[in-house]
Amino acid sequence: MNHYETVFILNPVLSDVQVKETVRKFEDYLVSKGAEMISKEDWGLKKLAYTIQNKKSGFYHLFEYKVAGETIAPFELEFRRDDSIMRYLTVALDVHAVAWAEKRRLRDSAKAPKK
Repeated sequence: MNHYETVFILNPVLSDVQVKETVRKFEDYLVSKGAEMISKEDWGLKKLAYTIQNKKSGFYHLFEYKVAGETIAPFELEFRRDDSIMRYLTVALDVHAVAWAEKRRLRDSAKAPKK
């Protein structure tokens, strides 16, 4: 199983419920294909560097997971079929990128306010 990271941008006109349903749909797809979810991050509504589909912002989400390589092409096909996805990028992580991602998660969890 290879280590991957996918960032995707959702249309900003979606409601909170629609955003959660869409994110859940893609997470369920990965899990159904045998993926091990390492991390999920919701980066929230961010301003885009340039307009996409006449939109100036979007909801950013990040998945970090381990899955067999042949699962990525059908997973990206699902992104292309979904109208609520404005952009996506999947990257295979090497050993150094995996270590950096883990360090980033630990740093971010230390910064998070205690409840």
